[in-house]
Amino acid sequence: MKFRHISVAKRGGPEVLQVVENDLRLPAAGEVRVKVLAAPVSLPDVEARYGRTPFPPKLPFVPGYAIVGDVDAIGEGVAADRIGKRVAALTAYGGYSEYVYLSEAVLIPVPAAIDPVKAAPLILNYIVAYQTMHRSANVSAGDKALIIGASGGIGTAFLQLGKLAGLEMYGLASKGKHRILVEYGAVPIDYRTQDFVEVIRKEVPEGLDAVFDGIGGDYIRRGFSLLRRGGVFVGFANPISLSRTFRNLVRIALYTLLPNGRRAKYYGTGNSRLDRRPFLEDWAKLFKLLEEGKIEPIIMQKYPLMEAAQANTLLESGQVVGNIVLVAPELLLKT
Repeated sequence: MKFRHISVAKRGGPEVLQVVENDLRLPAAGEVRVKVLAAPVSLPDVEARYGRTPFPPKLPFVPGYAIVGDVDAIGEGVAADRIGKRVAALTAYGGYSEYVYLSEAVLIPVPAAIDPVKAAPLILNYIVAYQTMHRSANVSAGDKALIIGASGGIGTAFLQLGKLAGLEMYGLASKGKHRILVEYGAVPIDYRTQDFVEVIRKEVPEGLDAVFDGIGGDYIRRGFSLLRRGGVFVGFANPISLSRTFRNLVRIALYTLLPNGRRAKYYGTGNSRLDRRPFLEDWAKLFKLLEEGKIEPIIMQKYPLMEAAQANTLLESGQVVGNIVLVAPELLLKT
């Protein structure tokens, strides 16, 4: 039996994404085989394809940072009741595939009643937003926060979760995307025509409680300057090189050492490999919020799983509000 996946054999744009066919095998010991139902299309997928990441994957590779699917086969040593269970995984690579092989240890339990397409953005985009807000910044109702990059998959997760947390939000986005910020109660700032530092200093002269930065570069310095005493800056942008990573970490460390009572931190999902407990707790909370209708991921477009090239083209267009999700064909037929 055969299955298909998306392969990147050379660096470049969406046109390098090719459909490849492989033989389906049985899982190895301690491994499960998951039939992929949904895979979000994210910026790390794009950066990996271009090689703009501190540790670019060796060619060829299969992109796809996260998946949601059903376990359809297990290897030796895996509990038999895993078969048929709905699961997710933060894969980093490999998600653009009809089937993935994963260690049982990395699986995330997903309630069976949840729509896998809606669950897909929770695995990366919503966990980043939730943990930077509640674990890195420890926000409280009434806090004033700036979201740098407020209209994409992570940005709209911040908007929904920030509204739930009772934050007073300001967000950077191009003017054509301001509607979504206003919908969630955030004050929109057009980064193309407005100096956000001037706007915030006028609107919040006492300073912000938190700044969440998904872009990096000079936004680190400018965002940090807007904090009040006791405020916290949290960066989560994907650095495009090892040297950029080092510079960002040094800058954040220096800012934290300054005797001004403000702090700077950097967030990364890599910690999920070191200590899974807080991640599993927070994914469970996000699934519950989704089940209760308290969050609803904005999905701008769904594509068949093997149409990743078209999905990546849309993501790189800069026109996306919310999320793009690759979906198993049988689920698309139901919608």
